[in-house]
Amino acid sequence: MQNIRNIAIIAHVDHGKTTLVDKILHTGKLFRENQESGELILDNNDLERERGITILAKNVSVQYKGTKINIIDTPGHADFGGEVERVLNMADGVVLLVDAFEGPMPQTRFVTQKALAQGKTVVLVINKVDKANCRPEEVHDQVFDLFFNLDATEKQLDFRTVYGSSKQGWMGPDYKNPTSDITHLLDVIIDYFPNAPRYEGTLQMQITSLDYSSFVGRIAVGRVLRGTIKDNMPVSLVKRDGSVVKSRIKELFTFEGLGKLKATEVGAGDIVAITGIEGFEIGDTIADFENPEGLTPIAIDEPTMNMLFTINNSPFFGKEGKFVTSRHLRDRLFKELEKNLALKVEETNSADSYLVFGRGILHLSVLIETMRREGYELQVGQPQVIIKEIDGKKCEPIEYLTVDVPEPVSGKVIEYVSQRKGDMLLMEPKGDLLHLEFEIPSRGIIGLRNNILTATAGEAIMAHRFKAFEPWKGHIPSRNNGVLISGEQGTAIAYSIDKLQDRGKFFVEPGDPIYTGQVIGENNRQDDIVVNITKEKKLSNMRASGTDDKMRIAPKINFSLEEAMEYIQGDEYVEITPSNIRLRKVLLDETERKRNEKKMVSQ
Repeated sequence: MQNIRNIAIIAHVDHGKTTLVDKILHTGKLFRENQESGELILDNNDLERERGITILAKNVSVQYKGTKINIIDTPGHADFGGEVERVLNMADGVVLLVDAFEGPMPQTRFVTQKALAQGKTVVLVINKVDKANCRPEEVHDQVFDLFFNLDATEKQLDFRTVYGSSKQGWMGPDYKNPTSDITHLLDVIIDYFPNAPRYEGTLQMQITSLDYSSFVGRIAVGRVLRGTIKDNMPVSLVKRDGSVVKSRIKELFTFEGLGKLKATEVGAGDIVAITGIEGFEIGDTIADFENPEGLTPIAIDEPTMNMLFTINNSPFFGKEGKFVTSRHLRDRLFKELEKNLALKVEETNSADSYLVFGRGILHLSVLIETMRREGYELQVGQPQVIIKEIDGKKCEPIEYLTVDVPEPVSGKVIEYVSQRKGDMLLMEPKGDLLHLEFEIPSRGIIGLRNNILTATAGEAIMAHRFKAFEPWKGHIPSRNNGVLISGEQGTAIAYSIDKLQDRGKFFVEPGDPIYTGQVIGENNRQDDIVVNITKEKKLSNMRASGTDDKMRIAPKINFSLEEAMEYIQGDEYVEITPSNIRLRKVLLDETERKRNEKKMVSQ
């Protein structure tokens, strides 16, 4: 039997996980000498490459000194924690990667907590020691304290440490003496991590993730915990609720390098992909045909936020997207549920609206961005946090927020967070920055990033993670300014925009098509006003001095999808099409809006 090590690589966003996996793949000689592999080999979907983050957990394997090392690359964002939790079930050990300057960050803590609770052994890699202002020894002590605070066992506290720079491609026992390659890390993985356990007996394998192929349909991926699995073998599928469905395996694949390799039989300990089983869900167990024994289903943290998804019913619907009906939207959302564990979808009273629950704005925005690229048109409402009643008290999700910011502007950050019911826990210098930690309601984080980045000229580094549900903190002030609403449908005209610039800032530029009820700018005052920017200049046949002044128009404000989602209020939607993101009022007609306002006041 082959020696197998199953390891997961965990780290905070941008600490160099995927780059390290690249180097391991190169060391394992997966590419020909002259083959173009590019960088960030594993971040292979467009969204991951653009944002520079890992969203989906992926498996690859390398052969080193006769041992097969299965590597699972995991996301670092707490929003994708659902991915990390289930993937840890496949691993026996964890490589924790920490930046030599930043040290353990909130999301490092989030994922490490899950790994330690499952009793995994840990190897610490302190990465980026080539940075000018790095502090490897301090970071090592911080990680030890973190493990201690997370109730690690004696064995877990006695972790191995490897120093290096994955970008420069070396790892060694001492950061002062760079080595020439990363083989030291691979040696530590083989020596320190246990061999994948092989339990004898009838088959047991838990499905921990799934793949999809347009040829063979859904593919189940998981680790064989006990017994052996063969192709064309009759098996039982034990569902989450304990019911058993008889099925048969068509084909088996193991992970070899970046691809999959067909196999006829796989023993306990290895990670496999299986086709031919219908109707499975993540967390189900594939067990023996005669005596099925289920494993404990995977528990996933529940969602903290929801948004209303509805079909696009603006005057511009159907002009840009391929999928615009409620049937398309419904099918796509329910298809996403199959592989996105932390997501929930609920139908509403209206046939064309759905409530989608997720782990945070980033989690939901990645789903919306993916749908938009596939050609869907939809509208989403303001993100709402999930409120629970615990012991008769109204409770809301509270998060830990950390902000690293230059000292001169720290006062502004503290002011913004305090306005949103945040409590400061810690304030300490970190290099040339000030490190601030707060506890803040999730409601307060929506829209906070924009304000803080504006106040600090883009220099603030923010991260947050879920803490718990705690009693409701009271009213949080929302957006201070009103908006400019278009009163006419047509094309934005430079002359009108120029004359209205003293009213506020615009989100559209001359030549953009606009419709009645579209939000086209931000007012300087607190109330919303309706303006007409489709008016052209009236020409007369008389020339007068001063009539032909040049127009000077400030550039429009461009919103990213997350910024738009955070900007809108309860009476507004974000309209999302494959080529545009527009903001609009839910009620496009001004008279209807006023009637609705009166109704709300009288209630």
